[in-house]
Amino acid sequence: MQDFKKLHHCVYNLKYHLVLVTKYRRKCITDPIIIRLKEIFIELCLKWECNLIEFNGEPDHIHLLLELKPKITLSAFINNLKTVSSRYIRKEFSNHLSKFYYKNPIFWSRSYCILTCGGAPLSVIKQYIEQQAGVD
Repeated sequence: MQDFKKLHHCVYNLKYHLVLVTKYRRKCITDPIIIRLKEIFIELCLKWECNLIEFNGEPDHIHLLLELKPKITLSAFINNLKTVSSRYIRKEFSNHLSKFYYKNPIFWSRSYCILTCGGAPLSVIKQYIEQQAGVD
């Protein structure tokens, strides 16, 4: 059974897998940084009225499983996550990050990977649409 949410004029179930990588894929993320990033992302998700379902990472990237409302502009949301988290992490872990980033105040790469997830596989949806009665 799908976990559908409702707004005034729509029913939805939108889940995304977001991957953010550090600038130049530098392996600078430590356990304390992971813990702090999770706190920052939970706080930001509350402000954006969305849900952080799962979070973890490795030294050069992180993974977020998010549930968003359809009214959220995905690119604006991701930009806000990256901008705010970068600002906090660069400020709070400046000594550690200075070993990896010498000149510019950077943390995340400009790129990201966003994947939809959940629901039926594409093959099932395609088959369902193909079986709909045509217009006569």
